[in-house]
Amino acid sequence: MAVFDTPQAAFGALRPACVRLTRAQTVENVRRLRALLAAVEAAALQELQEYVLFPLRFALKAPGPRPERVVLSAVQCLGSVLAATCVRKGQLLRELLSELCSCLSPPAGSGRAPPLSEELKLAVTQALHTLLHSAYGDVLLSLYQPAALPLLGFAVSLLLGLAEQERAKQVKISALKCLQVLVLQCECPEHQRLDEDEAQRCGDLFASFLPGISMALARVITGDIKQGHKPMVSAIRLFYLIVGSVMADVQLARVPKNKEKPPVEQSRISELMVHRGPDWSRSTAEKLSLLLHKIVEFSSAHPHWKVRLELVELVHHLLQNCSQSLLGSFSHLLKALVGLVNDESSEVQSRCTEVLRGMAERRVVARSRALADVLSENLHSLATALPRLMNSQDDTGKISTLSLLLGYLKLLGPKINIVLNSTSHLQRLSKALLQVLELDVTDVKIVEDRRWGGEGAGPGSLQHGLQRGRCQKKYFRFFTEEKVFQLLQQVCRVLGYYGNLYLLVDHFMGLYGESGGYRKQAAMVLNELIAGAAGAGVDVLQEREVALSVEDLKGSITPILDEYTDQANWYLVTSIDSEEISPEPSRSALPAARSRVLLPSAEPPLTTRSMNSNIWQICIQLEGIGCFAAVLGQEFRALLLSALYPVLEKAGDQTLLISETALGTLVDMGEACGYPSLQCLINENSDYLVNGISLSLRQPAHRPRASRVLDTMLRHSDASLLPLVDDVIQDVLSALDHSYHDQASTFLGVLHSLMTALVRWFGFCDQELRQTPAAESPSGDSCQGQQAVTAQDVERFFRDYVRQKRIAEGNLPEAEEKEEEEAAEAPRLAEPEPSCSDPGEAPLPSHAQLAKDVLERCIHLLSDGSLRVRLKVLDVLELCVTVLHPHGNHLLPMAHRVWPALVTRLISDDPLAVLRAFKV
Repeated sequence: MAVFDTPQAAFGALRPACVRLTRAQTVENVRRLRALLAAVEAAALQELQEYVLFPLRFALKAPGPRPERVVLSAVQCLGSVLAATCVRKGQLLRELLSELCSCLSPPAGSGRAPPLSEELKLAVTQALHTLLHSAYGDVLLSLYQPAALPLLGFAVSLLLGLAEQERAKQVKISALKCLQVLVLQCECPEHQRLDEDEAQRCGDLFASFLPGISMALARVITGDIKQGHKPMVSAIRLFYLIVGSVMADVQLARVPKNKEKPPVEQSRISELMVHRGPDWSRSTAEKLSLLLHKIVEFSSAHPHWKVRLELVELVHHLLQNCSQSLLGSFSHLLKALVGLVNDESSEVQSRCTEVLRGMAERRVVARSRALADVLSENLHSLATALPRLMNSQDDTGKISTLSLLLGYLKLLGPKINIVLNSTSHLQRLSKALLQVLELDVTDVKIVEDRRWGGEGAGPGSLQHGLQRGRCQKKYFRFFTEEKVFQLLQQVCRVLGYYGNLYLLVDHFMGLYGESGGYRKQAAMVLNELIAGAAGAGVDVLQEREVALSVEDLKGSITPILDEYTDQANWYLVTSIDSEEISPEPSRSALPAARSRVLLPSAEPPLTTRSMNSNIWQICIQLEGIGCFAAVLGQEFRALLLSALYPVLEKAGDQTLLISETALGTLVDMGEACGYPSLQCLINENSDYLVNGISLSLRQPAHRPRASRVLDTMLRHSDASLLPLVDDVIQDVLSALDHSYHDQASTFLGVLHSLMTALVRWFGFCDQELRQTPAAESPSGDSCQGQQAVTAQDVERFFRDYVRQKRIAEGNLPEAEEKEEEEAAEAPRLAEPEPSCSDPGEAPLPSHAQLAKDVLERCIHLLSDGSLRVRLKVLDVLELCVTVLHPHGNHLLPMAHRVWPALVTRLISDDPLAVLRAFKV
């Protein structure tokens, strides 16, 4: 078909079709006209716009009944004309708007009209959308004059009715989009933006429609979820755009206090206009607050992520444009925004975080005291309800609640001190945290797990202990999800990051000493506060105004460290074992007949729960010391002397959880202070540690603690430590000599660690000698390790064995037999005894001399009345023999002295002792 590119040619082609359609409004005539219009160029059609629109408009408003098919065809054809042309007259724009809206309303006096088809409704809304996009500049703004208010109201009510009542999803969405264009909130790039004066006039005009629009949209948003997410997304977008326009702070600030008097000819129209004064703004904000609360509650729980994402946009738009006028609604808006930070959808999470970060960068809260007050009140209410919510909600609900709490703190940022400076706010928040962080102390396994003597000696077990000690999993009373604990950590760290650290430390230190029930939780909070104050592992939206100095951190850490290592908080009963309960001056010993367990006389009897609680308290305090070291770095060296000795004590504790945690703390301290290894940390500070051990050994009550420190030093160092601790080992042996009956078991543990270390450090000689057959001799005759065993040696061994057995049984040989034996032995004694070392030339090494000294003490303890002591003695004895193995001249006399007591253990003792003695 030919293309009509001039108005004359187009007119000649279109005139017959227009005349036919004017005479007879049929579907066929409309189709013919539409087919011809497709061949006309846009420029030519623009000149003939009104001529072509006349028959179509006549078909829409012709008197009498109008077939729906004809109206539908006419509307679609009219829409195609408007899509290709521009409306250049305001009068034409208003008339077309009225005529199209009339297609959706029954004629006056027609009674109850039949329902319109979905196709017609969709076509009319699309034609309206096209009409509003075909007008520009002053032509479009002519529609938004007070005189056109009734027409706008008519169009708005029709479109809202379709959006709210229509079931067809496409019609609902089309109506909402058309309404968005009608209220000048179209987001397409073709539409020019209004200047301030134009936006002000349109805001005054739309204020009349705000109640109806907002209520209808709220009903759409909170309607049946089966309608799908697209209508809800469109309704939410339209809601915040129209509310953000009418209630904009910039516009309301320009509204005069008194309503201007309109001209006489507009007096009737002026009654429909709303004056956006302070009273109207306040009343409207209160009503919108109810709607916003309803919308937020419904949309934040919607299953589709796009609805939740649009809710984030709603909050962002209103916070950005209506921060003063809708201040009362911010409680709901911020709750929605903060609650969606941890949404399951990554798109919602990222957008929510972006909005919050943008608010922090613009310092929205910092510049608005009113907004800070709203956040403070929300925080107070949430802190009050937090224990109840954590006790009643499931893990998902707890995560949402804590995310909300964390978001409030992040939004407050530097203004968080407004909350902390209020006694009631601080009390509520702190007590809520302490109640939520209550640990579950019912697990018996925590108390039962013990560290045995040989554990932790090798590098493999050291690494295993470090891995467990640095990440001890805690079990809480009110939650089990790890994410909940991570959120609580972040809450405390954000408090430490933004808050007054001295105030927080002082407050929680008071709670730490106030009640034993709060002590563990308060210590956890204090640890996280210090980490947050240093900026370690804290996620914030904005930087703090002034960073803390190292001196401030040290000033806060020092009193906490002193409180942690105070005797009342450090030396807690963690076991009913007599070895674990040191004889403090405040405790009284029970009679020996009732065992030697020492219990507090004025305190209630020990229970598993109390011991479990004490174990966790010590572990949390140890973790805190490790955290303090990491925070201060090299500056922690000034506090190292006050912290190293107590931590080494706990590394030697028999409770497995405590020893592993202390081991991890030691490594953290070493790394922070610049020591390459735990061994280097111990060796470099050995003079201070040895001095402390020596002083403690002079006090009977402190000897078990000193033995643990020495035990830990021996376990985690090398042979270079031996000369440094030689004097203190002699002090231990001396103390053992004076307290065989009281603390033999304690000191035997140290001696066992010492001998284990000596075997580990100097065991190469033993390994070489064990490769020879002579090393396998039951008599331990290791001095012949370099010679082959002959028949004479075997004969001599059995003669010695028989003679020693007779002497042990009391059967002394007669004089003749003695003479024969002496004569037989004379040649043998005259020969020099093969020896690995000549005592006259090579003195006994220091480590072997220590083993010999220890062996001498063991002889006297083999007959101790306690089975536990006897078993420990046999273990130490075995290690002593191993160390003295290469030094037969010293080992054999000692073995001779040990033999009678050892035989007694083999003959008449507990089966456990018999097996251990046989091994020796």
